[in-house]
Amino acid sequence: MSNNGIDQEAVIATLNKILEAELAGVVRYIHYSFMVHGYSRIPIVGWLRSQADESLLHAQEAGELITALNGHPSLGIGQLLETERHDIGDIMRESLEHEQAALALYGDLLHLVEGRDIMLEEYARGQIAAESRHVSEVDKMLRPPG
Repeated sequence: MSNNGIDQEAVIATLNKILEAELAGVVRYIHYSFMVHGYSRIPIVGWLRSQADESLLHAQEAGELITALNGHPSLGIGQLLETERHDIGDIMRESLEHEQAALALYGDLLHLVEGRDIMLEEYARGQIAAESRHVSEVDKMLRPPG
């Protein structure tokens, strides 16, 4: 992958933050899926586990980009907030915070590569779109019905 005038060190550092955040998402969503109880358990658990799968895919993509830039993928994991409250609303609010933080990281990446590297710019834009959809979905889940 050519440099194209990007600050490669800053891009790799940001991709490592993304990698760590997405890995934290895997752990977070799987944990949440264990804690769901009640009548709506099955569809909510399915949604949470699909979010974990997507976070793993995003982590893999970030790791591949890091190595394409001759960087070293982090073995760290992002922050794992645990309120010890497992009401569905609490889980969704924590999920919303996680998704908003991931969205900000992809925005940071876009800022670093915009107009300098088309592939990384398109990657960042695609992830921003995906994370924005997640934020919107979680926001809708938190709204009262009706």
